[in-house]
Amino acid sequence: MTKQPPDIEPAPDEQERTGVLPSAHEDQRHAGLDPETPQTRSPAYKLGFADTDFLLRDELRSARLQLEYLKPEILQRDRGITSTVVIFGSARVPDPAQAASLLEEAERAAAEHPEDPEAVRRAKVVQALVKKARYYEEARKLAQLISTPSQDEPSCPSRLDEKPRRRHKLVIVTGGGPGLMEAANRGACDVGADSVGLNIVLPFEQRPNAYVTPHLCFNFHYFALRKLHFMMRAKALVVFPGGYGTLDELFEVLCLIQTRKIKPMPVLLVGREYWEKIIDFPAMVEEGVIEPRDVDIFSYVESAEEAWRILEPTLNGHSRQR
Repeated sequence: MTKQPPDIEPAPDEQERTGVLPSAHEDQRHAGLDPETPQTRSPAYKLGFADTDFLLRDELRSARLQLEYLKPEILQRDRGITSTVVIFGSARVPDPAQAASLLEEAERAAAEHPEDPEAVRRAKVVQALVKKARYYEEARKLAQLISTPSQDEPSCPSRLDEKPRRRHKLVIVTGGGPGLMEAANRGACDVGADSVGLNIVLPFEQRPNAYVTPHLCFNFHYFALRKLHFMMRAKALVVFPGGYGTLDELFEVLCLIQTRKIKPMPVLLVGREYWEKIIDFPAMVEEGVIEPRDVDIFSYVESAEEAWRILEPTLNGHSRQR
C-alpha cells in the first residue's frame, strides 16, 4: 500500500504559496516517506540541499559563501531591519561588578605569590581591564539611547484619514560575544528593543551573550561575510577599546571610507586616551602613509551622552526601524 504524506503544518514560506511546483520543504518531507532499501539509505540518494556532508565538501565553498550571505540578509529583511548602528569593543572588558571580583582575586594571588611573575603580570592586566570597566556602562547606556523609540513625528497628511508617520528605532549590531559587545546588546534589551549579534565560530569556546535577540543571533564561518553584514545596513560605527578583532574591524571601515568604497558615516572612537596610546595616527600622517584629511574620518568621544549628541542629528535623518 502506498504511503500518504502526513498532514503536516506548512512551513512559513509555504503558507502563501500559489504556484503548482512543490516546495523544497514538501519534497524533503515526501522523500522521508520512501521505503527503506539499500538505494534509499545511500548518501547519494539524499536531496542535495538536505545532504550536510555534501554541502561541507571543499567544492561547495562557493555555495556556502552564498548561504552565509543570504541567511542573515533574508532574516533581517523579514524583520524589516534596514538601519543599524554597529558597536565594536573588547570581549575581555568585564562589567563593573565582575571587574571588582576579578581584581580582588588577581591581587590576592599576586600577594600570596610575589615571586611568581605570571601572578604579578596577571594582577597588572586585571587592573588595566578594571580601569576600562566603565566603558561597559557607557556602551550599555549608548545602546539604550539609540534603541529607545522616538515619538510620533508631526505630518502633513494629504487626506484627513492619513495617520501621522512613526519613526522606528535603529537596531544595534555587535559581534554577539561577551564584554563590551554584551553591554551594547544589553542596553537594547533594557529598553525592550531588538538587537543583532553576528557571532563567528572559533577554535576555542565561544557563545553568544544572553542579550542578543534570539531570532537575530547569527553564526558565521567566514570572517569576510561577517564583516559584510556589519556594514550592509550601518548608519554609524562606534568603537570602544579592544584588541586585534576590534582593530581589524575598525581599520576595515576606515579603509572603506578612505577609498570611497562606502559612503561616509559617523565613526566614533570612545576613550581618546586609550586610542592615542594604541594607535599613533599623527605619526602615520607624518610618515606620509595617510593624508591629514584621513584623520577626519573619525572623532573621539568620552561618554555615551557625547556620542549621542554627535549621532542623533545624523541618525534622525534616516528611516528608523522597528
